[in-house]
Amino acid sequence: MSAYVIAIDGGGTSCRAALADRHGRVVGRGKRGSANIFTTSDAIGKNIVAAAGEALKDAGLDVARLSEIPAFLGLAGINVGERQQELAKALPFADTRFVHDGLIALQGALGDEDGVMAILGTGSVYVSRSNGALRNVGGWGFAIGDQASGAVIGRTLLQQTLLAHDGIREHTPLSRAVMARFDDDPEAMVEFAQQSARPADYGALAPLIFEHDGKGDLIARDILLDAVRDITMALDTVVFKGCDRLCLLGGLAQEYARRLAPRHRAILKEPQGDALSGAVQLALRAFAHEMAGEERR
Repeated sequence: MSAYVIAIDGGGTSCRAALADRHGRVVGRGKRGSANIFTTSDAIGKNIVAAAGEALKDAGLDVARLSEIPAFLGLAGINVGERQQELAKALPFADTRFVHDGLIALQGALGDEDGVMAILGTGSVYVSRSNGALRNVGGWGFAIGDQASGAVIGRTLLQQTLLAHDGIREHTPLSRAVMARFDDDPEAMVEFAQQSARPADYGALAPLIFEHDGKGDLIARDILLDAVRDITMALDTVVFKGCDRLCLLGGLAQEYARRLAPRHRAILKEPQGDALSGAVQLALRAFAHEMAGEERR
C-alpha cells in the first residue's frame, strides 16, 4: 500500500483534493470542477481524478501512482441512492471510501468535539454530534432540498424576476439587474433554466441578492427572509440541549452568520478547519491499518 492518502472534498461548485502523508502533512493540493453525485458519474469521475492528479503533481509525484493510493471522498449528495458504486468503478484508486460532504465538514470544523456544523454554499446540509451520536438534516439535493443554499436562492431570484416582468410584483434594482444579464429577454432566462443551468450556475447569482439586500431591495429582502427562516428551523432541529458550538462553512457562511437568530449567534464559533482538512483526518483513520503496514516495511 501507499505511504499517502488522497482526500477529496466534492461540492456543487468545486472538487478539491489533498495528498497527505502518514503523519497528516498535506504535501500536494489540486482543484477542478464540481463533484456532486447528482450530476453524471462520468463528469464527477473526471473531476475527481483530475483534482487528485493535480495534487500528485503538486507533490512532485507521477500521476500514474494514483492506482497505488487509497482515497477518501466526501461528496455532496452521496447520502442519497447508491450511485457511489457506479462511481467507484470509474475511479483508479487503490481503495475508495465515500461519505457525504457534511461528515468531512463536521470533522474539519469541530475535530472530535461535540457541536453543530452547517454547510451553506451551493448546497446546504446540517450535521450535529452529541456524545458521539450524529444527526443529519438536509443535504437532499437541489431538486427538492438544499433550502437557503446559493443554488436555491439563485433560482428563486429568477422566479421573482419573472414575476416582476409579468407585473405580478414591482420591479426592483435587483430584478432589473437580472433582466439585464439576459438582455431583457425573459425567454432567454427560461432557456437558461431549462437547458443549461446547473446548481452552481444558479448559485453564481446569490452574491447579487446579498449585495442588493444591503441596499434595501425588496426582492432581495423577501428571498433572504425565507432563506433565514429555513436556516433557523433547521438549526432549531439539530442544536441539542447544552450545545455551545455552532460552525458555519461554505461560500455563504459569512453572509448568513450575521443574519442568524440571536440564540444561534450566541453559540457561533470559528471552525477549526475546512471540509478538506476534515477529509484528511478521516482518510488517515480509514486507512490507518494499511499505512501502518507500509511503515513497517
